[in-house]
Amino acid sequence: MRNLFVKTYVAFAALILVSFTFAGSVFLAQISRYSVQQNKSQLENSVSNIQALVEHNESAYVDTDGRSILQLYLQQMAVSSNSQMMVADAEGHVLISASGEKTAGDLKADELSDDLLKAISKKGKYFGMGTLSGLFSKDYYIAGRQCVDESGNVTAYIIAATPAEETRRLVQDIMHTFVLIVFFTLILTLIISWFLSDILTRPLKGIVSASKQFARGEFDVRVTEDNNCDEIDELAVSFNNMVSTLQQQEELSRSFVANVSHELKTPMTSISGFADGMLDGTIPPEKHRQYLEIISQESHRLSRMVVRMLETARIESGEIVITPMPFDLSDTAIQVLLSFEKQLESKKLDVDVDLTDYLMVNGDRDYIYRVVYNLIDNAVKFVEEGGRLTIRSEVRGKKAQFSIRNTGSTIPEKDLPHVFDRFYKVDRSRSMDRTGAGLGLYFVKSIVILHGGDISVQSGNGETEFSFTIPIAPKPTNTSSNVPELTQN
Repeated sequence: MRNLFVKTYVAFAALILVSFTFAGSVFLAQISRYSVQQNKSQLENSVSNIQALVEHNESAYVDTDGRSILQLYLQQMAVSSNSQMMVADAEGHVLISASGEKTAGDLKADELSDDLLKAISKKGKYFGMGTLSGLFSKDYYIAGRQCVDESGNVTAYIIAATPAEETRRLVQDIMHTFVLIVFFTLILTLIISWFLSDILTRPLKGIVSASKQFARGEFDVRVTEDNNCDEIDELAVSFNNMVSTLQQQEELSRSFVANVSHELKTPMTSISGFADGMLDGTIPPEKHRQYLEIISQESHRLSRMVVRMLETARIESGEIVITPMPFDLSDTAIQVLLSFEKQLESKKLDVDVDLTDYLMVNGDRDYIYRVVYNLIDNAVKFVEEGGRLTIRSEVRGKKAQFSIRNTGSTIPEKDLPHVFDRFYKVDRSRSMDRTGAGLGLYFVKSIVILHGGDISVQSGNGETEFSFTIPIAPKPTNTSSNVPELTQN
């Protein structure tokens, strides 16, 4: 039984059945107890009245007239209560007896058993159920008392009995009625439970069905988020968010494969075409050097793309380990900027540099060097010819902040939340970068986060600015210690 619907329904049914069974058992026990208590009260009241009459009038069962009056009294009580009434002497011999209409003929002996006499004498009264050792032909509820004279001697025994079958029949009738009520109520409740179980499990069935569709590649599938149940609604929202994320990742992956295939194809076509041209003589020997330089450039371009893809794989697998050490962030930025001297001059850019002197930070210098390199490279690619670059570094509390701003086309607002996603490339209408695969900024963000910093981007009014933070290096305890020499790898 693995089906949730069946489990829920069976649980409801079992709970209802157990509840009704318990309630019925308690109810029947109370009815039975109440019936016995009623019989006991009625019989004890009868024997009490007869006892009072006999003890105040000793001749009531001695002389003939007295017996006649007592017989008539007992007969009236027996008929009105449909019971057996008896008066026995001190030895237990029945002197007077009276029967109701339904109890006539049930008295089978004229002498009380010694056990009954002892039971009555022990406490002066008795109540129980049985045949009194054959006194009756069937079970009776029996109440008895003894009469005593002024000296305390037992003069007589009073017995009142009513058939136990009447009470049993009453309990059985009530039980049958109760069983019928429970049966029809249980059927109705189980039908309601069926629909209730279906209502509870239907959203889960929808999620299971949507999961199967999603597994088949139907990424547009979504489930209802309004199921009138907070827990299922939360599950539905989480499922839809997961599907949206996976759909986005799938789209990015497909875009990445398409971009990488295109980007790899272009340099490989150039390399193979120029190489074949030199081999078959299409390219004259005097131009070999020119085309060999192009082949070299395209080879390096392929190498950079492969390295970035490998780095992305290492980041996602958690294989990159940083080794934090104090170094000068401003000095590192100057070294990176100098490596772009040709590009800056070719684009005739106006460069504004405002770096805090001796800005010691705590991080892995090689990785931070590449972070700064990627950000400057990104800015140089997108700045228009004759535009302006602004590079700044400053202290912000316990962290240092590095930022680079370039003029030119801005990033669309819808793209800003995704510029650091892997494989993501901003709309080609802005991009003048035809060689990237959308991994550079993803690498930058990952390295900054590994250093405990933050990175952000702002774009608007013809300017775009990238900023990141990195922890300030703790001040050395020994002021005379030498700062390690920084070299570019």
